Amino acid sequence: MASNLSRPIGVIGAGAWGTALSLLLARKGYPIDLWVYEKELCRLIKETRENKFFLPGCPLPANIRPTNSIAEVVAGKSTLLLAVPTHVARQTLGSMQDHLQANCLIINAGKGIENESLLTAHQMMRDILNKPCIPAALSGPTFAVEVAKDSPSAAVAASADAKTAETVKDIFSTPPFKVFTSDDIMGVELGGALKNVIAIATGISDGLGLGANARAAIITRGLVEITRIGTALGAQPETFSGLSGMGDLVLTCTGDLSRNRTVGLKLGQGQKLKDITDNMKSVAEGVRTVKSAYALKNKLNIQGAIIDETYRVLYEEKPPMDALKDLLKVEVTTEFFGVKGLR
Repeated sequence: MASNLSRPIGVIGAGAWGTALSLLLARKGYPIDLWVYEKELCRLIKETRENKFFLPGCPLPANIRPTNSIAEVVAGKSTLLLAVPTHVARQTLGSMQDHLQANCLIINAGKGIENESLLTAHQMMRDILNKPCIPAALSGPTFAVEVAKDSPSAAVAASADAKTAETVKDIFSTPPFKVFTSDDIMGVELGGALKNVIAIATGISDGLGLGANARAAIITRGLVEITRIGTALGAQPETFSGLSGMGDLVLTCTGDLSRNRTVGLKLGQGQKLKDITDNMKSVAEGVRTVKSAYALKNKLNIQGAIIDETYRVLYEEKPPMDALKDLLKVEVTTEFFGVKGLR
């Protein structure tokens, strides 16, 4: 299924990432119907041709049509991009299904794991939708504002079907936005979600002033914990060394634009989680994903000391320095113990 520039694409979600990807697609020539949840934001985008709430400074061309009607965005579309926070994905998919075209390609661009079900987005599609759909994912080390400004970036398009992954690659590829393909949609979604947990842990370390050595250790050992969970759920271990794994992990743990790292940084500096999140304009997916990661590792009986201590800081109000001390007490084994395919 080759891409067709005359065929409109529906984008569900007008946060920074949904808006940036809409802009990328619109520049390629696709007509874009953009679902905007907030009525006031929708009005402002129509009037100013800019998403001043979530992606200021990036003018939107005329072929992006914002609307509050999810029916208008979904109906008749053969390709949809889902770019909403994971905690509202189930509700959003439910509101889409009466308008869905059968065998619609639905590309998930969100990065999270549902708390209650422990499902990723493509699994939620199978669980919720009453019509057959073709699930895919787009993930990687990509800050929205840099993609919107055509900075060089790379991402991975994933689907269980190789031809579908190639279609997604074809839809999104531009000279500055390089898209690779993968048949490991589970691994790509898990990598994108779980790296946010490690980014919070890295931010806590930086907030405590522990230095570059500690940051590098948390990133590297965090990747091992991500890979343990992923491979236990059937993902391919090599996926986690790629763009949606190590690539996204490095960006989110070190970049100043990372909302999840910022949450951790402020926790390490002594602020309370509620105060931090109450003052954030955009969602830091990792705050909720910590709960899912903690539940998954316990369900799967997987060792994950960084996830454990991050959960305790966020949800049991454990002092970050106490969490560090307990992390340092963890008994070490061989470097890749418990990682399928790497032992």
